[in-house]
Amino acid sequence: MRLAFWLYEGTALHGISRVTNSMKGVHTVYHAPQGDDYITATYTMLERTPEFPGLSISVVRGRDLAQGVSRLPATLQQVDRHYSPELTVIAPSCSTALLQEDLRQLAMHSGVPEEKLLVYALNPFRVTENEAADGLFTELVKRYAKEQEKTTAPSVNILGFTSLGFHLRANLTSLRRMLQVLGVNVNVVAPWGAGPADLEKLPAAWLNIAPYREIGATAAGYLGERFGMPAVTTAPLGVEPTRRWLEEIIEKINAIAARKGLSGIAMPPMRAFSLDGISAPSGVPWFARTADMESFSGKKAFVFGDATHTVGVVRFLRDELGMQIIGAGTYLHRHADWVRSQLEGYLPGELVVTDRFQEISSIIENELPDLVCGTQMERHSCRKLDVPCMVISPPTHIENHLLGYYPFFGFDGADIMADRVYLSCKLGLEKHLIDFFGDAGLEYEDEAGEHTVMAVSVNGEENGEGGGNNVPANAAPADADGMAWTDEAENMLKKVPFFVRKKVRKNTENFALGQGESCITAEVFRRAKEHLGG
Repeated sequence: MRLAFWLYEGTALHGISRVTNSMKGVHTVYHAPQGDDYITATYTMLERTPEFPGLSISVVRGRDLAQGVSRLPATLQQVDRHYSPELTVIAPSCSTALLQEDLRQLAMHSGVPEEKLLVYALNPFRVTENEAADGLFTELVKRYAKEQEKTTAPSVNILGFTSLGFHLRANLTSLRRMLQVLGVNVNVVAPWGAGPADLEKLPAAWLNIAPYREIGATAAGYLGERFGMPAVTTAPLGVEPTRRWLEEIIEKINAIAARKGLSGIAMPPMRAFSLDGISAPSGVPWFARTADMESFSGKKAFVFGDATHTVGVVRFLRDELGMQIIGAGTYLHRHADWVRSQLEGYLPGELVVTDRFQEISSIIENELPDLVCGTQMERHSCRKLDVPCMVISPPTHIENHLLGYYPFFGFDGADIMADRVYLSCKLGLEKHLIDFFGDAGLEYEDEAGEHTVMAVSVNGEENGEGGGNNVPANAAPADADGMAWTDEAENMLKKVPFFVRKKVRKNTENFALGQGESCITAEVFRRAKEHLGG
């Protein structure tokens, strides 16, 4: 039944494709039934590259199984002849994994040289997208990385950037710019844009940079154990995290330089990291102190996504924008302990760990935060609830695979995130108000004939002025779990704009409970408005 719902993570095949489709000279052959080439459609829709994925299917049919025939050897021969890849990765799909075929033995019957083949036969029922991608990339690093002399000048490898990555090219450009300002060369970026020959050169770098907890950190750990290479595994999400990220790189580079008897590198002036070279690298520090942004200090935010972005965005919202974090979570169970440790002291309760989007949708509906930072799933949930949402993590939509420069990493990324928060919370509400109210606000006549104006204040709470009321005898609960509302109070509620009506109901009932009321009358509703309006 889970297959009928959206999932936060794709299949193991999807994770394998993210790595192989990132690389040069690498082809993938899936031993699968007809139709598992759906991955090709996904990449051609979302990935903004001119090339098609290097992917072929070794079709498994019931008739072939009955005759004891496999198409895999012939498929590998055709791929080698037509594409001439340096490496072909072979993997089973969920259905063919049940057959428990010896894919290595079948591959050897193809006649393709063994060094040009890699069978990655993980269990697709237990391993999903990110773990499969991280595991395959680590296997490739183990296979190709060779001991060699270090580069003369300070250099780094950037690990973990893969096809369909979140704001991939912009984040990579941001990192390259900052490293260039430091005077540090990029030795290899992998798997994105790398081939087997590039993976061989990985140990030549002084340092590995692996900002994503999900993909690349394991490979960096292997390179550290095997070749003694230090690594920076933090993500530069936000102004202060970026500054600390730069300081950590400088510290590790200078330690290696000292052992070599070479001079190290120094932190340049901060303006050197700005786009024009003369301004502050980010506008977030001063922008957070403006009157517009100070009103965000009381706003409530809920964050949900992968491990890397959940941690980074929670810290950014609270530490740099002053927002109130009412909850956070991740769909990656295997990284949950790390997320908990990183967010200790940031959350009012327990970290939410689930891969069921319905649970997160329920939390959002119950809490009605002022901002949700989540995945494409949360964007859909929030649209139904008219709650502002910005996407900060995979799974994503085509709008998160942009041609333009739109990073989340670095000083430039901090500005982008601040803009997105501001636009989502502020101008998103303003658009509703303009569409609904026009330029003067919504006016209506209440049942007593008095003139009433309902407005939404800057901090998202509702306020207004109202006339008298007569409490009807007939009052019924609004729903099975709600408090009783009189007909007159319900009519007054219906005059509230639809996009804040649910929040008004919840706030009014909370107010009534605090006042010891058992029923929402027109008088109680009016007092609640006055109270919530301050």
